[in-house]
Amino acid sequence: MSVKECDHHKGKKHKRFRKIFWGIIIFLFIVLVTILIIWAILKPSKPSFILQDVTVYAFNATVPNFLTSNFQVTVSSRNPNDKIGVYYDRLDTYVTYRSQQVTYRTAIPPSYQGHKEIDVWSPFVYGTNVPVAPYNFVGLSQDQTNGNVLVVVKLDGRVRWKVGAFISGHYHIFVRCPAFITFGPRSNGISVGDSGAVKYQLVQRCSVSV
Repeated sequence: MSVKECDHHKGKKHKRFRKIFWGIIIFLFIVLVTILIIWAILKPSKPSFILQDVTVYAFNATVPNFLTSNFQVTVSSRNPNDKIGVYYDRLDTYVTYRSQQVTYRTAIPPSYQGHKEIDVWSPFVYGTNVPVAPYNFVGLSQDQTNGNVLVVVKLDGRVRWKVGAFISGHYHIFVRCPAFITFGPRSNGISVGDSGAVKYQLVQRCSVSV
């Protein structure tokens, strides 16, 4: 008799466990479907970036396989969403030449971008005696002699989306902004002060992936 009662209690426990388990599964499913429906209705769009200008304070590739450079870049970011805000929790700026990083990373302070808002950042990015791969240095020297160097201003970081009181997890954001820097007689830049700096007005749209 006691054995039967024990089996009966075990059966009740199993039934209770199954009910709790399926209750949690159904609740999570409803939450997930609700989030997906809200996301589909809001139709979130990734921010758009524009490289407005680049000011070159130094660009010296005369030492074999080393580059010293100093740029100030002005980048604007626009949030195209009217119901979604963007948290820029981390955003680093740097410059590359032929896919090789030639400056250190400069961090942009964390910020929140509201609906339809535009933010403008003007960080300095620089590198002192940064090693350049020999095959890239040959191309860099040739491009500089020809008076036209293509560099890419990059921004990498982590963002979160805000919809009402809901804040999403982190997403990686990658921004790529090509910039043509001209030298010598072919230069289309504007001299800035007596420091020898040259400012290039670009208004170049950047590619963005999230």
